[in-house]
Amino acid sequence: MGKNHTESFVTASRKTSSPVSGLPLFFKKLAKQKALVLMSVPFLLWLILFKYVPLWGWVTAFQKYRPAKKFADQEWVGWTNFQAIFQEDAFYQVLRNTLVQSGIKLVLGFVTAIALAILLNELRNLLFKRVVQTISYLPHFVSWVVAASIISTALAPEGIVNVLLIKFGLLDGPILWLGKGEYFWGILGASEVWKDVGWNTIIYLAAITTIDPSQYEAAEIDGASRFQRILHITLPGLKPVIVILLILNIGNILESGFEPQYLLGNGMTVEYSDNLDIFVLKWGLNMGNYSLATAAGIFKTVVSFILLISANSIAKKLGESRLF
Repeated sequence: MGKNHTESFVTASRKTSSPVSGLPLFFKKLAKQKALVLMSVPFLLWLILFKYVPLWGWVTAFQKYRPAKKFADQEWVGWTNFQAIFQEDAFYQVLRNTLVQSGIKLVLGFVTAIALAILLNELRNLLFKRVVQTISYLPHFVSWVVAASIISTALAPEGIVNVLLIKFGLLDGPILWLGKGEYFWGILGASEVWKDVGWNTIIYLAAITTIDPSQYEAAEIDGASRFQRILHITLPGLKPVIVILLILNIGNILESGFEPQYLLGNGMTVEYSDNLDIFVLKWGLNMGNYSLATAAGIFKTVVSFILLISANSIAKKLGESRLF
């Protein structure tokens, strides 16, 4: 009995090895998964090179940065640039525009993508379904430069939009749609939906395929209508994906975009089109105030990080799917 007791004790002590002794096991697992590790190396290098290395430039937000001077000769000003941001009226205007544009993009993006995914899932004609999918995906692969040109042409005074509205008696004369600021948010939201709705449905269609088909069969036998099956089976099945994507989008609420605002905006709509990214561009490159532009970028990053953590914590407390 004593010998058996000693052997079991030694075996247990081996299983509960220290972190240091556990390193060989870690490297063994790493060697077994070397193909996956090698595949991830280019991404990690890209992430470090383009996302983490540039962070050293954040120090310019605490300096009165002058490009002609060496780094050691720059004047340190502490939080002065951050104070200057919140004293700029233009900053509050672009912050308002950013939040509104992101809110419109968030709501329309979720509603249209989920609705299109459900409608495509309900189609029984596979040929028609593939045609609709292809047509809805194509705009995503068109660059914003080309897309903005198409949108500008369609919304011109002699464009197809004005022609159709006048022909149907909805307008008495042509409207310069991109010349009125109050129309810009709606145009931007519609443009984002047109360009990305097909692409955004891919993940929802993939999530729908994971739902057990027997649930639909059982509901149909019980007399549930198609709408009831969507309401009580499809949407609950999509809920985890919707929550995860919602958390990610809340974290990017200050990332309302750059290209569509920059390409579709003009001097007549600047009050509604300029957002934080354009604000950083103007102050950094056009006005040469790199320190103020960097401070604005840091503000956006910090707020986005706080929103992401907060949204994830709320989802955790509610018992929903979360990122971590």
